[in-house]
Amino acid sequence: MTALHLNDDHDDYGGLHRDLQATGAAMDRRGLLRLAARVGLGAATALPLIGCGGSNPASPTDTSGTGSNSGTGTCTTRIPQETAGPFPGDGSNGPDVLGLSGVVRSDIRSSFAGLSGTADGVPLTIVLNLVSASSCAPLSGEAVYIWHCDKQGRYSLYSSGVTDQNYLRGVQAADAGGSVTFTSIFPACYAGRWPHIHFEVYPSLSAATNVANKTATSQIALPKATCDEVYATSGYEQSVTNLSRVSLATDGIFSDGASLELATIAGTVTGGLTATLTVAV
Repeated sequence: MTALHLNDDHDDYGGLHRDLQATGAAMDRRGLLRLAARVGLGAATALPLIGCGGSNPASPTDTSGTGSNSGTGTCTTRIPQETAGPFPGDGSNGPDVLGLSGVVRSDIRSSFAGLSGTADGVPLTIVLNLVSASSCAPLSGEAVYIWHCDKQGRYSLYSSGVTDQNYLRGVQAADAGGSVTFTSIFPACYAGRWPHIHFEVYPSLSAATNVANKTATSQIALPKATCDEVYATSGYEQSVTNLSRVSLATDGIFSDGASLELATIAGTVTGGLTATLTVAV
């Protein structure tokens, strides 16, 4: 099947406006930097303005894609707010899985709520550890909605060939330690974007039925060394070409610093991989 190349980054002013609408939050460091670039302000001018706001400490910058800086931020540094992109499936632009029976699950590889079909690919376990940005305490009971593309770069509900699927989407409540764990597959690299996983954080499972209740929207970046290993396997051939044409430094989402979003990877391609990220909200 021919891979469908999608791009959920928006580089024009309209894209910035949509990004800010998608986060549902006040303009943060990234938003100010993007706006400054559009009106001709340099980083030296923009950063003092950010400091005055006091909402987000500037995060370390890692554009290597190696994962070497993953975890260097403290829990008091909030996860950067990012666009949900055009394929969220949360009701903000059409399809809505949040209220469907079966969406609360740990294994997101198969479709649910009357739809059939399973996404195949290199096994990936996704672990998010939710902590309070103010106290560093685990956020037990908060909920995460997660979604990403399949190994062909397609998003269920939206992309040609999988509009009748809703796989690779799911919701889960954090355990007593603030952790959520999803069983999935490693996503493709599609044209114009660094390999990534989307997620939204909600105060509780009951709140996770309405996108208006989300408290954070962000993305997980995947380390290059792992991507290279995965994309050398069958079914990911187009991802090899796409990855060679993008970097964290050129990606429209991660280019202004990805250290707080770059997952730590454990495991092997043959035995299964685990991507872990601490998320402060």
